[in-house]
Amino acid sequence: MFTIKTVHHRQGGLAALPAVLLAAALFLCAPGLGLAGDKSIILQSTTSTQNSGLYDFLLPKFEKASGIKVRVVAVGTGQAIKNAKNGDGDVLLVHAKQAEEDFVAAGYGVKRFDVMYNDFVIVGPAADPAGISGMMSAAEAMAKIAGSGALFASRGDNSGTHKKERVLWRAAATDPAQASGRWYRETGQGMGATLNVARGMGAYTLTDRGTWISFKNKGDFKIHVQGDKALFNQYGVILVNPEKHPRVKAAEGQAFIDWILSREGQNAIAAYKLGGLQLFFPNGRMM
Repeated sequence: MFTIKTVHHRQGGLAALPAVLLAAALFLCAPGLGLAGDKSIILQSTTSTQNSGLYDFLLPKFEKASGIKVRVVAVGTGQAIKNAKNGDGDVLLVHAKQAEEDFVAAGYGVKRFDVMYNDFVIVGPAADPAGISGMMSAAEAMAKIAGSGALFASRGDNSGTHKKERVLWRAAATDPAQASGRWYRETGQGMGATLNVARGMGAYTLTDRGTWISFKNKGDFKIHVQGDKALFNQYGVILVNPEKHPRVKAAEGQAFIDWILSREGQNAIAAYKLGGLQLFFPNGRMM
């Protein structure tokens, strides 16, 4: 089991920027120049943060504080990272830590910061055909789903959720690809759409808690497995490296990162609730 708690950090500001970015920031912030003619950034992010409604709550606060508009491209984490590698974005906010660290190590990102977390849950019909409800091991639950032949809907899109699902299948010593098209169904879609598919088929699926809380088509679906530390879901934020892609708006992108990791930004994340339930738990800090 893991503990849900809120952690705050100190504001980093321009002092947190590497020298090359600091010079760019000082130039762009010089009197009469502002941050840029177009004060906006492109945020490559996941469908879970978008589907949960977090950005609708969070971004107006940042835009009011900074005057910088944020244009969100919400896709699976794998696609978001690919887009950022191609320079099609200024900031990356996703939830697959190893892939994020690889992105930075390869020179595509400046630095990675934890920003917030929640967890994954295994949901499915109340009838629970595989008999997994209340199990404390996600891997054992996945093995039981496979053994029973109960339907399982996978995103199948190389998203952060799909990456976590594959980790759980490996831990369960199961290769679901061998059952593709039978009990294992791949949607190739985002989290909200996959939940709708699962509902329609009466299938189990793995979802982040934020999307689950905001999902309005639950019907008789319920959470069957939760609380296993293997289901921990960390989100990270990274500035796309302007040395790799000169068109990256480094100062504006860093301003967004500074804000979301600041006390104001972290408090805003903690304040976002639906039906009295908190969807994300801030744990960001400047390093």
